This record gives sequence, structure tokens and C-alpha cells, in this order.
Amino acid sequence: MNFPAALKYSKDHEWVKLDGDVCTIGVTDYAQGELGDIIYLDITSDAGSEVKAGDVIGSIEAVKTVSEVYSPVSGKIIEFNTAINDNPSLVNTDPYDSGMVN
Repeated sequence: MNFPAALKYSKDHEWVKLDGDVCTIGVTDYAQGELGDIIYLDITSDAGSEVKAGDVIGSIEAVKTVSEVYSPVSGKIIEFNTAINDNPSLVNTDPYDSGMVN
């Protein structure tokens, strides 16, 4: 499994990358592997909304199960990675780059 050292990880298997005052988040390689083939992402928080660490921001549907996605940090959502809406398998193939959540 791949766990880049430059990232921070939550107990719920989300990761955070800090760049100045902007955080990028996603699910870990371990989490996507446990979920199996991801077929749908439902991010329920809107851009511009405030979230607290631990808030549910959406869910990931896989062939095996549905799992909630939690915000690992508090802050304002700026934008989402819309590419994962059209191709949710990016979370399986590249969870730390093109498969990031936001």
C-alpha cells in the first residue's frame, strides 16, 4: 500500500495535504482497496459551506458497500474534484492525485 509521507491521515482513512492555507483531502489507498471498485461518489456538502473536522461531507459507493466520507479538518469547502463524478474509478487508480475528493 502507498502512504505518502507528506500527507496527514485520519483514523477514518482520509488524508490531508496542506498547501499554505488550502487543504486537499481524499481517501487513502487502504480505504479504496477495502471498498473495492468505486462506482459512485455523492459529495453532499456544497462549495462555500463551512465544515468541522469529523463532519460527513458525502459518501462513496462501491460494489461491496457504501461508506461515508468525513472531513478530516475544519474549514470552508472551496471546490470539488469534478473529474471523479464522471470517472469514480480514479479514486481506485490514483487516490492521492487525480482521485482526490477536494
